[in-house]
Amino acid sequence: MEFHSKEDIEAPVAEVFGALSDFGMLERSALRRGIELQRSGDPARPEDGLAWDLAFSFRGKPREIQLTLASYAPPSAMVLDGTGSGIDGRMEVELLALSPQRTRMSVRLKLSPTTLTGRLLVQSLKLARSNLNRRFKLRLADYARITEERLSRTA
Repeated sequence: MEFHSKEDIEAPVAEVFGALSDFGMLERSALRRGIELQRSGDPARPEDGLAWDLAFSFRGKPREIQLTLASYAPPSAMVLDGTGSGIDGRMEVELLALSPQRTRMSVRLKLSPTTLTGRLLVQSLKLARSNLNRRFKLRLADYARITEERLSRTA
C-alpha cells in the first residue's frame, strides 16, 4: 500500500530541510500525541544511524515500531525505514528548489505486511484507501503550512 503527496512551501530548500530534520521538535510533537519513544544515536549527527523505538496505541491495540534513518542527504532528501507490528514501512521525503524562496516537498509512504496480522491490518487499510489518502494529503498540507509559518517567523 502506498501514499504519495506533494506540497509547495514558501521558503528556501535549506531552511525547509533544516525544519524537517529538527528531530528534537519532531520527538516533542510525538510525545504530545501520546507516543512513547526512545532514541538511539546523536541527532546532531543523524547520518551515523539515528533510530527510534516507538510505542503507541492504534485501533485499540498497542503497537511497537522501530524507525531508522536509512538515508540522509541534506538539503534534498531523507528516507526513514520502519518495522514492527507485522508491517514494514518506508517514508521517502524529497525536496526540490522551485525558486530561491520556494520548495516542493514530496512525500511517499509505502507499507507492506510481513505477517498474517500485518496482512490483515494492511487489507483493512486498503478498504479505507480513499479516506486515508485524503487524510494523508491533509496532514501533509497542514505540516507544510505550519513549517512555512514557523520559518517565516524566524526570518
